Amino acid sequence: MDLLKDVKYIKGVGPNRVKLLNKLGIFTLKDLITYYPRTYEDRSISKNICECVDGEETTIEGIAYSRVSEVRLPRKTMQKLIIRDETMTAMITWFNQPYLKTKFEQGKRYRFYGKISNKYGKIEMVSPVFDEAGKTQNTGRIVPIYPLTYQLSQNTLRKIMENAIMEVKGNLKELLPEEILKKNNLCGINEAIVSIHFPKDLGDYKKARTRLVFEELLSTQLALLVLKNNYLTEEDGIEFDRNVKISDVINQFPFKLTKAQLRVLEEIESDMERKRPMNRLLQGDVGSGKTAVAMCAAYKAVKSGYQAAVMAPTAILATQHLENFNNILQKLDIKCELLISGITKKKKTELLERLKNGDIDILIGTHALIEENVEFKNLGLVVTDEQHRFGVKQRTRIAEKGDNPDILVMSATPIPRTLALILYGDLDISIIDELPPNRKKIETFAVSKKLEERVNGFIQKQIEEGRQAYIVCPLVEENEEMDLQSVINLCEKYKKDIFPQYRVEYIHGKMRPKEKDEIMLAFKEHKIDILISTTVIEVGVDVPNANIMVIEDAQRFGLAQLHQLRGRVGRGEYQSYCILKYEGKSDTVRKRMKVMCDTNDGFIISEKDLELRGSGDFFGTMQHGLPEFKIANLFEDMPVLKQVQKVAQKIVIEDPKLEKNIQLKSLVDDKFNKRIEI
Repeated sequence: MDLLKDVKYIKGVGPNRVKLLNKLGIFTLKDLITYYPRTYEDRSISKNICECVDGEETTIEGIAYSRVSEVRLPRKTMQKLIIRDETMTAMITWFNQPYLKTKFEQGKRYRFYGKISNKYGKIEMVSPVFDEAGKTQNTGRIVPIYPLTYQLSQNTLRKIMENAIMEVKGNLKELLPEEILKKNNLCGINEAIVSIHFPKDLGDYKKARTRLVFEELLSTQLALLVLKNNYLTEEDGIEFDRNVKISDVINQFPFKLTKAQLRVLEEIESDMERKRPMNRLLQGDVGSGKTAVAMCAAYKAVKSGYQAAVMAPTAILATQHLENFNNILQKLDIKCELLISGITKKKKTELLERLKNGDIDILIGTHALIEENVEFKNLGLVVTDEQHRFGVKQRTRIAEKGDNPDILVMSATPIPRTLALILYGDLDISIIDELPPNRKKIETFAVSKKLEERVNGFIQKQIEEGRQAYIVCPLVEENEEMDLQSVINLCEKYKKDIFPQYRVEYIHGKMRPKEKDEIMLAFKEHKIDILISTTVIEVGVDVPNANIMVIEDAQRFGLAQLHQLRGRVGRGEYQSYCILKYEGKSDTVRKRMKVMCDTNDGFIISEKDLELRGSGDFFGTMQHGLPEFKIANLFEDMPVLKQVQKVAQKIVIEDPKLEKNIQLKSLVDDKFNKRIEI
C-alpha cells in the first residue's frame, strides 16, 4: 500500500478539494490519515426532549409528528418540523433547505443533533444534522472535529477521512516492536488510526491517543539520543590545559559573577578538561550574563593553544559581542576579529589569511563563519548564540572546521527543563537561573486599546526626559484576515499624527541585513527617538537608553516571545517599562497578560506558556530543525514523555545506532525525513 500516493486519488477528492486539502498541508494519503481531529462531539447519547437545557448542543430522538412545512420570510425561507418523543414535542427549524420537504416521513423515527433553544418551556432545535434512527452518519456516535480551511466543511472532510481510513484499514505497517507495545500496554497502529478519527467511546479514543503520542515522542527522543551518541562515540576531543584557570579572566570583569554563573562555569571547565568533546546548551534569561560565561570558555581555549569561533545570528549582535570580548580579553593579549558579510573583499582576504596562520585567537561572526573558505589553524571551541535560529546542521558544519572541537550553545529562550530535554536531547544542559543583583525589574502593564492616549502621554514624558522607545507590532504588510496595523502604516501614524516632533523610524524582517544594521546603529547612537519594529529586535542589540517598549496586539504573541521582546529594555540604569496593548476578553488572554505583569522570570513564563498554549506553537514558528508535533502536547503528555525517555535510553544503550532495530530506525527516518543524520 502506497502511503505517499497523492491525495487526489482518494475517493471523494476532486480538483477543487485537492487545493483545499493542500492548504491544510495534506498532500498524500499519509498526510490525510495523520491529520488528527482537534476535538470531538459526543453525539452518541440521546436525551429526552423534556431534559434539554437552553444553549446546549445535544442529540434528541423522536417520531416525525408532522410533515415539513415552509414559511416564507424576507429574503429567505424557513422549514419547520414537529417531532415527539415519550416526554414532549419539539420544533425543528432550518433555513433555505427546501429539499428537506421530501426527507421526512410522518410517523418514522429520526435522530437530531444541534443547539437547543428553550424559551418559556418550548423546545426548539435550529439547523441540526440528522439521521434515520439506527443510522450513524451524522449522529449516534462520537464525531471528530478537524481544524478547517475556508470552503471545506466538517462533513466533507469527515467523508474523505472515512474513505481514506477504509483504504488503509488493517494494512498499516507496525513500526513499534511487539515487546514495546506489550510492555507499555499500547494498541497497534491499525487500531490507533481508526480510533483516533472515529472512536467508539472515550476509552477507545484515550487508548489510540496514548499510542500515537508515545510513537511521536519516541521517534523524537531516539533521533536526538542517537545524534548525541554520534558525538560520544566519535574519536576523542580536546583535553584543554588544566593549568589555565578560568578564574584569571573572572578577575578582569568590572562586576561580580552570580552564583549561577560560577556554577555553570565549573560545569564547562570540567567538560573542557575531559577527553570527550563538550556539547553543552547554556540557557539563561535575557541579561543573565551568558556572554561573560562564553568569554571565560574562549579564554581557556585560547590560553590552551587553540582558537575559538563565536557565531551570532545578526551582524549587529556579532559586532556587539566583539566590543564586549575586546573590552576584557585585549588586556590578556587575546586577538579577536569580526567576520560579517559587509566587510570589504581586501579586508576579508587579509583576515582569512591571518586566521589560517593562527594570528587570530577568537573569530566572531554571522553565518559567514560557515563559508567554505573560512579555515582555522587550530579550532578548539565553537560558541553559537541564540541556538534556535541555527539548528543542528549549521552547528555541525562549523564544528567540522576543527578536529572535534568543544561546542557551547547559548539560548536566551528560557525553556522548561523537560522541554529542553526534548528539543536539545543531543546536548548537556546548563542553566543560569539568576539575574545580576543590579538588574531593575521591568514594570509591565497590560492595557486595552481604549487607553491609547494615556500610553502616548507616558511615552512623551519618557522621551522628554531623554529616553527612547520601541513600538512593536506583529505584521509587516496589511493582512485583511487579521486587520493588524502594519509597521509602515503605524510609523506614518506616529510620525504625522502622534509624535511629529520626534525622530521616528521603522525596521522589519524583509529589509536587507545592511539596512537593518544601519537603523539599529542609528537607534543605539540616539539618532532615533522611537523605533517601530516587528519581532526582528527580539534577538537584539543593547540600547541602554531605551527604557520603554509598547507591544501592539500583545495577545497575538506567545508569552515566551513577549518575554524575549521585553528583555530589549532594562539594559541601562533607568527604570524600564513594558506596555502590552491587547484586545479580546477571553479568559486565556487575561491569564496570559496577568502572567507577564506578575513575573519577570523567563522560566516561570515559559512553563505557563506551555500550559496555556500547548507545545505546537511554543516557539511561534519552530525554528530548531525538529518536526512539529502532530498530536503530542508536552504539557499534558509529560507522564508519557517520562515513560518514553526511559524506553529510548534503554534502546540506545543496547543499540547505539539502531542497527538491530530496523523498525525503529525507519520510524525515526520517516519522522525526520532524514533531517538528522544518523
